[in-house]
Amino acid sequence: MHEQYRLMTAEDFPVLSVLHRAYKEAIGEAAPTEAELSRLRGAMDRGDILFFGCETEGSLVGVCSVTRGFSTYDYRPSGVLEDFYIRPEFRHRGIARRLVRFAREESGVSSLTVGCAPCDRGMYEAIGFRVPLGALLAWSDGNT
Repeated sequence: MHEQYRLMTAEDFPVLSVLHRAYKEAIGEAAPTEAELSRLRGAMDRGDILFFGCETEGSLVGVCSVTRGFSTYDYRPSGVLEDFYIRPEFRHRGIARRLVRFAREESGVSSLTVGCAPCDRGMYEAIGFRVPLGALLAWSDGNT
């Protein structure tokens, strides 16, 4: 099985949105609306979010995204791992570890963080996230 890892572009958006919908379904969230997908496409076009994919046998089998920011910890670009999905039939083959490593290197960030549910902690530790940073809290206009 030959794997190819790469930064995804606007031309990839149709196939990316298929995996994005599968990701949302897998975590029990509603499928994105057309308006939400339009905003995602805009963020991708502006470079606010970078998507990285793993292809094998001509098919996209995994995807993750990095939202870039800047850290005053080391005064360099930092990143937050956002969406992360490997098609079920391709799991447990090391693709996740290689995809996240590729995304970190190619995004140019000096550090990469992820917020996860307690049930997913072991998976993220297995792919390389090991430094606990305490509790992650979020503020969102969508949550009241």
